Amino acid sequence: MRTPLTHLKLNIRRLMAQRAFWFAAIAVGLASVLFAQMVTGAEHEFVRWRYDSPWLPFLVTPLGGMLCLWMTRRWFGGAEGGGIPQVMVELNRNEGDTWKPLVSLRIAIGKIMMCALAIGSGFSLGREAPAVQIGASIMASVRQRIGHARMIKERHLLVAGGAAGIAAAFNTPLAGVLFAIEELNRNVESRMSGLIITAIILAGFVARAMTGNESYFGQVLVSGSSSTVVLLVLASAFTAGVLGGLFTRLILSATIGPRAWLSPLRTRHPYRVVAVCGLIIALCGWITDGAAHGTGFDEIISMLEHEQDMPWYFAPAKLVATLASALSALPGGVFAPALAIGAGIGNDIYLLLGESAPQGMLIAFCMCGFLAAVTQAPITSFVIVMEMVDGYSIVIGLMFTALMASGIAAAISPPLFTTQAKDILRRLRGYHASALRPEK
Repeated sequence: MRTPLTHLKLNIRRLMAQRAFWFAAIAVGLASVLFAQMVTGAEHEFVRWRYDSPWLPFLVTPLGGMLCLWMTRRWFGGAEGGGIPQVMVELNRNEGDTWKPLVSLRIAIGKIMMCALAIGSGFSLGREAPAVQIGASIMASVRQRIGHARMIKERHLLVAGGAAGIAAAFNTPLAGVLFAIEELNRNVESRMSGLIITAIILAGFVARAMTGNESYFGQVLVSGSSSTVVLLVLASAFTAGVLGGLFTRLILSATIGPRAWLSPLRTRHPYRVVAVCGLIIALCGWITDGAAHGTGFDEIISMLEHEQDMPWYFAPAKLVATLASALSALPGGVFAPALAIGAGIGNDIYLLLGESAPQGMLIAFCMCGFLAAVTQAPITSFVIVMEMVDGYSIVIGLMFTALMASGIAAAISPPLFTTQAKDILRRLRGYHASALRPEK
């Protein structure tokens, strides 16, 4: 029987655990804002350098990539790559697994610094996928204080932190909830949904308080007849689905499996591989007058808000630059570049169809379709784009585009993040991981 003193101690412990969780969620929001500011500053500084000396990326991008790789391997092991597969691996850790954690404050700090360095060197990467690993790392840092007091599993903290990170990075809280369910942990218990939503709300509140309440890319409205919208959805879904599936297939076939030709090269000559990737990206940037570098957000804004046409070769050049950046294995994700590639595909379809086609809708549909094709997470993808363009009026079109593009891509390639996570598990455990273990 509990004594009043024991009951008081338990209540104090629960209160301290709750405060620690709130503090961690707020810290995720603050880290996301700091991360965004660092990446934006580094990207704009690169643009300024490139404007003064257009040839500079041929030197800065390869050398910057090599420096980033060396620093990551030297001090921040575990911060390589996008971040989402690493969190998936930690979600499937068994009690007997002894590998070094892929989520920690050291990795979070390294992820922020190295991703900013890579993007500031001209690599076509994004900060949204790294924000998942950063958020999960921050949440994992308070698991001892929270876990024993509230009987919350470590996996729940990782899901909550990763979802809060994606929500704060995109400034899209609803997408954070769906990302947690659809991508990180499809079988998370319903009783933990409050934990996830609390983390998302706190992180999102901090992000919106510091960056504003406006959507990323203004507002996209329905224009044209119903038949026109249907045709645009079909064209967007098919084109984005095929290209997104091929994009994913190229990454996986080069790095995973018995026929992976790049993995042995990265093992034997990691710095040479990064340097070659940097030169390819610099060439793509030179062809597009710098548009292929960085996250691609400025180019999306130019197309959506200012209705400026990009050259037809922007989409293929950005795709090649993002492919080279992903194959380099430097810290950074493909979420933002995938949106930029999708926007470029929509711009190309608009150029083909002429002035009669609604440019904004096409770009939004293709952004949604290409992101859904790459991630094969259609619900998360259409919600991200819907919230970013304030596109509630086109939500049905976004839903159909995401579902169709994801289905087309699935016929071409297995899902990117899940396949990468399985490969990491196989290498860490030393045997074949046939499937990620579902949440119990």
